[in-house]
Amino acid sequence: MHSDPTSPDPLPPGLRFLAGGGAATALILARDWRDHPLGPPEGWPTALKTALSLILNSPESMILSWGRNDLFFFFNETYFPLLGPRLDWAMGARFAEVWADALEQAMPIVRDAFDGRSQRFTDLPWKLDTDRGAADTWWTFSYSRVLDEAGEIAGLFIFTNETTTRVLADAALRESEERLRLVIEGATDHVIFTTDPGGVITSWSAGAQAVLGWTPAEAVGQPMSMTFTPEDRASGADVRELIGAARVGGAADERWQVRRDGTHVYLNGSVHPLPADAQGRERGFIKIARDETQRRAARRQLEELAATLERQVAERTADRNRLWQLSSDLMLVARADGTIDAVNPAWTRVLGWSERELVGQNFLPLTHPDDLERTAAAAAGIGAGEAYARFENRYRHKDGSYRTIVWAAGPGDGLIIAVGRDATEERAQAEALAATESQLRQAQKMEAVGQLTGGLAHDFNNLLTAVTGGLELLSHRIKAGQYDRLDRYMTMATTGAQRAAALTQRLLAFSRRQTLAPTATDTGVLVAGMIDIIDRTLGPEIELSVETPRELWPVLVDAPQLENALLNLCINARDAMPDGGRLSITTENVAIAAASPELPDLMPGDYVVLRVTDTGTGMSDDVIERVFDPFFTTKPIGEGTGLGLSMIHGFVHQSGGQVQVRSRIGHGTTMSLFLPRLVGAVPAHATSTAPSSQDEEPSRNSRGRTILLVEDETAITDLVCDVLVEAGYRVLTASNGSKGIAILRTDMAIDLLITDVGLPGGLNGRQVADAGRAVRPSLAVLFVTGYAANAAVGAGQLEGGMAVLTKPFDLAELKRRVADMLVD
Repeated sequence: MHSDPTSPDPLPPGLRFLAGGGAATALILARDWRDHPLGPPEGWPTALKTALSLILNSPESMILSWGRNDLFFFFNETYFPLLGPRLDWAMGARFAEVWADALEQAMPIVRDAFDGRSQRFTDLPWKLDTDRGAADTWWTFSYSRVLDEAGEIAGLFIFTNETTTRVLADAALRESEERLRLVIEGATDHVIFTTDPGGVITSWSAGAQAVLGWTPAEAVGQPMSMTFTPEDRASGADVRELIGAARVGGAADERWQVRRDGTHVYLNGSVHPLPADAQGRERGFIKIARDETQRRAARRQLEELAATLERQVAERTADRNRLWQLSSDLMLVARADGTIDAVNPAWTRVLGWSERELVGQNFLPLTHPDDLERTAAAAAGIGAGEAYARFENRYRHKDGSYRTIVWAAGPGDGLIIAVGRDATEERAQAEALAATESQLRQAQKMEAVGQLTGGLAHDFNNLLTAVTGGLELLSHRIKAGQYDRLDRYMTMATTGAQRAAALTQRLLAFSRRQTLAPTATDTGVLVAGMIDIIDRTLGPEIELSVETPRELWPVLVDAPQLENALLNLCINARDAMPDGGRLSITTENVAIAAASPELPDLMPGDYVVLRVTDTGTGMSDDVIERVFDPFFTTKPIGEGTGLGLSMIHGFVHQSGGQVQVRSRIGHGTTMSLFLPRLVGAVPAHATSTAPSSQDEEPSRNSRGRTILLVEDETAITDLVCDVLVEAGYRVLTASNGSKGIAILRTDMAIDLLITDVGLPGGLNGRQVADAGRAVRPSLAVLFVTGYAANAAVGAGQLEGGMAVLTKPFDLAELKRRVADMLVD
């Protein structure tokens, strides 16, 4: 409370009830009350004067709201900081004006108080304009009604206190405790626990359980001395001494301690005080330690060995122990700077150097130049107290060659004590084994390539025989003037060519290089649309069951390819059930959180799984391992190429998914296609391979349009030109990308660019299209590819007005696609 310049003496008798209010009284006196509903202060009701005098003289933050309807707002000097920008005008103003930004929250409380239901609120959050600006604040306050002389409700008395600082401090403390909890739970290789100020355990980490054996339920509530050894307890080791030392800056705590099973463990750690709470009170202590039992044992062994070797070096006698003399491993005693004090006879047997040549010399010049820096660093580390269970480097033989040595080394009485094993032959054998394994893998690759090319040659020879034979017979018939059976031979050649094209597409699918046209696809709708054809394919002896949930996630795949894959799986299942059975098709949404051994290549994420399950003969583990190999089939000769499953495998992987096979002999097979969920907007450039709804002939608007054809194969150029000119188009041609770009940069009217993806001369079809669109932004582009040049056309990321046509294509499809792209 500030000093009050309006003490009772200078105030007139009618205003002395304002005495003691300090700056709040000054605000009341400074206001012109003549037009105020309450009138001048001298005439205010006695109850108002009494209540106002009470709050003005209170050291606590208080408010008085007078008048049941108007609620005129009064406050004391302690309340000033809570008003913020309202301070200059709030005294005597209506409550609804002062707290307009909090009225919705305050009025229910006000009405309850007027109705006699006074309430007290603790740490209630409010968003207010204060002296710190608009901010989230917290308050503890109470509302109670004030009665006048007649016992009527005259106003409200409000005791209020802002608790924002404490609330934020408590929140910060909870956050700090949560961070501490996460650290404790995450450090599984350390013993971490906390205690209260008296040393009673309050939390117990997973690392503490792993090292000491007690579970958190067993440890919490016990004194931290429960891990002390009986010897420490008998010697008077006191928890109070430990936490007393920790309280003044932390205390080291390195000792043998007892596990739950009674065995001993050597812990090296420290004890520190926890941060105080918001009121500055002590919260307890935290102990962090690590298990150094093995390191201590190893160090003791090295120290014992060093002591033994040091005595032998000092004595320089010929009666060194038998191990020193007869060991086939190198033994070394050296100073921290690398000077050799002693070596055993194995140095002569392994490296050719005698003891006389080595003692007093530095061992670093004997190391291989490439290992020198690492060896010097290790020597410095041992000098600083580190130990090495395995350290490998190369030492120079007296004949100039190098031997690979694997060392175990550590400090001992200020010296470097080391034992080294000659691993040169072992290393050579490992390298030879690695080389042999590499040759074996290469041989396996060549065998696979041979199998692939052999099968491919076999199938293509069959197909080419049908093509060449049909054309040869066609030629003979035409020369002989025999036209009655020409359709048969033309059909023979056409069928062979189409089957060769299908075989090529399967090979591209297997290699994950086919040209795909992915679109947003509802797998459930796709399956539903194929039920009839699948049912007819299976026949009456196989029962078909289909289960697809309504809320399936969309996937981005080439829908016709997925239909083809599903049909192939169903045909394989049918062939595995020659005596009939049951085939089930199911779909479901699956969220994969982490990589699985069963699906090692599948990234974590959301997937739609399409499963085809049969009750057929099943497959052995050997068959499952080879089931996706090209040209591998269990069907009789002539009943399959062995590319069906390899094609499915390649298509699914190219689409970002994976295929899973589960099968048992006599128990059927389940093939699962995991397809990644489509997230976000559907790509506008996704193209469909479905035929156009237009007639094969171009529309009237398309006739007379100009097409630029960029193709390096003369036969294809002539064929496409003949078809398009006959259809009414004007065709310009270019044999490579550079010539095509030159034509595009002229002022000739060009309505459509048809370009092969793979072109000679350093520019591919996508680069030609990009150059053309740089000068003709609305240019329509049709890419033609006989190889899966996905990278060249954007791996499915085609822009609007672009499409892909895969070789080989039939002429009707070419005309339909061109007509579609030239529609205004």
